[in-house]
Amino acid sequence: MPAARNICGVDEAGRGPLAGPVYAAAVVLDPAKPIEGLKDSKLLSALQRDKYAELIQQNSIAFAVAYATVEEIDRLNILQATMLAMRRAVELLKIRPDEAWIDGDRCPKLACRTRAFVQGDRLHPVISAASILAKTARDAEMRLMHERFPQYCFDRHKGYPTPEHLALLERHGPSEIHRRSFAPVRRILEAG
Repeated sequence: MPAARNICGVDEAGRGPLAGPVYAAAVVLDPAKPIEGLKDSKLLSALQRDKYAELIQQNSIAFAVAYATVEEIDRLNILQATMLAMRRAVELLKIRPDEAWIDGDRCPKLACRTRAFVQGDRLHPVISAASILAKTARDAEMRLMHERFPQYCFDRHKGYPTPEHLALLERHGPSEIHRRSFAPVRRILEAG
């Protein structure tokens, strides 16, 4: 089998939150323009992520960001919605990759070869790059959602089930961007 020429890194952001879409990014890095210090987005500060996101967009061969909606998450389940977001991101790339390296233990169905890497965002810079783009895009979306629904403080917790978010969810009830299939939200809805 010939070596892959264009390897695309793929990662998601937002599987665990109780609100908002799940995002995915696909990146093909340019070997002629290496970006030093790429690592899992969770190991970087918000400022560092923003800096790297800009570098990735300026220096990669191709990149794309996509998402699956809250409605798709509730209809399909979070795993299938994540796979859908990943597939959309890869399909949006301006080039077709020879192989996609996915963070995690499962691969979406793609038109190219795929490989899954557990903790791939810590092992492979191309997956780290995707991790950073997915995280910065989702965080930006949740800041916009904070403007629409300020009572939930989405700008602080980004929809994750922090004690603050759970208390606000209990106080105000779910918004239209809360995931109704997730247990804490479902419990509140069932309680009336």
